[in-house]
Amino acid sequence: MFRFDDHGLIPAIIQHARTGEVLMLGYMNEEALRLTRETSLVTFWSRSRQTLWRKGETSGNHLRLVAIRQDCDGDALLVLAEPDGPTCHTGERSCFHRDGAGDPATAAAPSAAILGQLTDRIHARRNTPPSESYTAKLLYGGVDRIGKKIGEEAAEVIIAAKNSSHAELAYELADLIYHSLVLLENQGLSAEAVWHELERRYTP
Repeated sequence: MFRFDDHGLIPAIIQHARTGEVLMLGYMNEEALRLTRETSLVTFWSRSRQTLWRKGETSGNHLRLVAIRQDCDGDALLVLAEPDGPTCHTGERSCFHRDGAGDPATAAAPSAAILGQLTDRIHARRNTPPSESYTAKLLYGGVDRIGKKIGEEAAEVIIAAKNSSHAELAYELADLIYHSLVLLENQGLSAEAVWHELERRYTP
């Protein structure tokens, strides 16, 4: 049972369903919550305009509902969603794009969110001409081309480890992860399938 405040509202934290990045904070009343569930498009109640509003209704940058969770007291929501584009009205991917001093925060929070962003970028290259993108060239080359690169990068990871160079190891592992994500795209397998398998293996 959800617990709405005296104004009939409940705060809703919006989190990217795949990267874990917090995108925004909004408020919902019962009608906004109902519409969110019925349409699978995240809808809020505007406290300033005193009206319902659907994220992306003017920009097209909708938030597509994946799941809704409530906290232990039932007075706050965590909404997992897939964004169609930047969430913030400023054009930033998240409303939380400044640090505590008010300066631009360039890195995603959490930093592992870059994996989801990289996956999206690789997917976007699928229809790019091979002459215009290295990723597109790999996808066009198929398993043989991608597999060759993965083999090369795996060997370079081992060499970096034997050289005891942290910087070199991080660099080569980044290459290996990138090419592995390209292989997943080539095979039509989501990165989430790998995360779920890891979760299955190692969650107590």
